[in-house]
Amino acid sequence: MRRPWILDYDGANCTIGAAVGIIGEKWTFLVLREVFNGVRRFDDMQRRTQAPRQVLSDRLARLVGQGLLRKVPYQEHGQRSRHEYRLTDKGLDLYPVLVALMQWGDRYAAGPAGPQVLLTHRDCGEPLGLGLVCAAGHTVESAREVTPLPGPGARKIA
Repeated sequence: MRRPWILDYDGANCTIGAAVGIIGEKWTFLVLREVFNGVRRFDDMQRRTQAPRQVLSDRLARLVGQGLLRKVPYQEHGQRSRHEYRLTDKGLDLYPVLVALMQWGDRYAAGPAGPQVLLTHRDCGEPLGLGLVCAAGHTVESAREVTPLPGPGARKIA
């Protein structure tokens, strides 16, 4: 077997590591799940995620700071001004990541009754699925059909 080329390159510039550093823990994913499902207010998120208030506050601040969520002020009659949390374009671009995790969980981690949520296409009602497609339009069925190559940010180990 040939030695993988990646062993000659520094792993410190890894975008997977960078992404996991921003979103890679349970509470952050649960907050994103709620926002994608239309939950925008702190108290509703806290009730749905069961996150401790300080943890939720920290995760929301981090997601706002990273530009994934934006705060939008609102005020109910007779109450103080508060904020809702809404996805930015950067946050919306995470949707396929959450769907991929959900589909993996549906396959390997769902309870005996099956998954809690089913995703369907709003226009036609058909079930939603994710897939990898190359630039030429070919569907990629497995990681075994992919060839990783050094990208422009790859740095050889000295």
